[in-house]
Amino acid sequence: MNEIEQTILDYVIEEYLEEEDEEEIGVDSPLISSGIVDSFSMVSLKTFLERKFKISIPDDKATPEDFDTVTSIAVRVREIMG
Repeated sequence: MNEIEQTILDYVIEEYLEEEDEEEIGVDSPLISSGIVDSFSMVSLKTFLERKFKISIPDDKATPEDFDTVTSIAVRVREIMG
């Protein structure tokens, strides 16, 4: 796992999982389709990514499909970073 994926995974665990959650998530765990991240949370995740990586993610590149796993989010971030 690289730095971008680790940063995203750490953020998701910190922000969206409760301490009592026993669910282990990894880079390929479904986030949106499993309900870990909802539409409101997706907006805050997008904002976090934009600030952390100093990028601007177009709305059409921040779809539920793009944001469903840490891996797919990292791919999008790398693509925008160039």
